[in-house]
Amino acid sequence: MPAHGKHRRPRRSPVSRGLALVGTSGAALTLPLVAPAVADAAPVSGAPEIAAQSLAAPAAQTAAKAPAAPAAARTYTVVSGDSLSLIAHKKGIQGGWKSLYRANKSVVGDNPSLIRPGLELTIRRDSVKAAPAQAKAKKSATTERASRSERRPAAPAVATGAGASAAQAVAAAPAAGQAAPAAATNYADNLDGWIRESLAIMGQHGIPGSYDGILRNVMRESSGNPQAINLWDSNAVAGTPSKGLLQVIEPTFLAYHVPGTSMDLFDPVANITAACNYAADRYGSIDNVNSAY
Repeated sequence: MPAHGKHRRPRRSPVSRGLALVGTSGAALTLPLVAPAVADAAPVSGAPEIAAQSLAAPAAQTAAKAPAAPAAARTYTVVSGDSLSLIAHKKGIQGGWKSLYRANKSVVGDNPSLIRPGLELTIRRDSVKAAPAQAKAKKSATTERASRSERRPAAPAVATGAGASAAQAVAAAPAAGQAAPAAATNYADNLDGWIRESLAIMGQHGIPGSYDGILRNVMRESSGNPQAINLWDSNAVAGTPSKGLLQVIEPTFLAYHVPGTSMDLFDPVANITAACNYAADRYGSIDNVNSAY
């Protein structure tokens, strides 16, 4: 049993040890003997911002690493007369028909030239050329300005005094280097006019022949009658009679027809030009033909 006056003092809590009562003229002062360790620590400036940035950085990196969503695709149904080249042109596909074919090879097959009506082709939106809106707007504005300029009447120049006559003469004269329109040649509607017009067309297409060579053969073959028909030779027996000024059968006329002339075999100019084209291919020139050809 412990002796009197030797009892054990109870342990005080750290907080109670930190306070002591000091008597001063009857007033009690409470003094902190031990201050908390964090009391004098200054608050960290900008801590919330740093924390927000630390959280935002991984999110931004994750978003950057995330793959872009694939562009949506649309389909096109092939119609009669379509080709991959035509479709690529109409849809403005980058890479042309080759790009369109690569995207649809499993549907089209090994031959890109054979596509049948009703075939469904896939056209990815990211392959279509985007027309810049600014370029369109600029083009529209330019067109509108040009249109207004065309509609605006030109103000007549006013010349006075001694310079009036000179100014009027200059205004009336054509601009330097401006070529006057060539006058259209009028050919007579007779054998002479038909031969001369044919020679002009032959010259444009590099077909050899002379006026005399054409005239000589025309007079032998038809006597200058553009409606002449041979109903007795071997061609007539075969069902393709010789016709026109130079007695041309229809298959030969169609094979050697020269663009820019009539498709009527009896047309004098078309008949002469086709016959001379055939003679150039077969004999070198109509000038070398001196008998039935």
